[in-house]
Amino acid sequence: MYLNKVTLYGNLTRDPELKALPSGSNVASFGIATNRSYKDKNGAKQESTEFHNLVAFGRTAEVIAQYVKKGRPLFIEGRLQTRSWDDKETGKKNYRTEIVVENFQFGADGARGASAGGEQSGGSAGTEEQPPAPTDGEAIKYPDEEINPEDIPF
Repeated sequence: MYLNKVTLYGNLTRDPELKALPSGSNVASFGIATNRSYKDKNGAKQESTEFHNLVAFGRTAEVIAQYVKKGRPLFIEGRLQTRSWDDKETGKKNYRTEIVVENFQFGADGARGASAGGEQSGGSAGTEEQPPAPTDGEAIKYPDEEINPEDIPF
């Protein structure tokens, strides 16, 4: 059995760009940034950011383009896909790996103007309670120390 599954939670790096395909279906392309905090071998705290290209189709694309804007958090489930095309000017073959969104939920403060429980591509609203949303100026506070696996009770 093979598995191609991506799960991301991050902030949009740009507003979704909604376009119509020749078939009449909608497609939205946008980017998400994810952050990681860790300690290097010298014990100094380091942070790194990864940028991901995403694409959504159909009703999912419409909802994302309508309710989510740059800087808002979004939870994404999807699959990796690499597409290629020939550049007519240079004659080179170009490649782009992106995540095709199969399911999503609005982030903690990204549901303004939408249902409070979030939206999924299947159209059903989430029923789980969301934690209180941080204000725009409030940053996420990560623990200063690393978690030792031996301290976990199970």
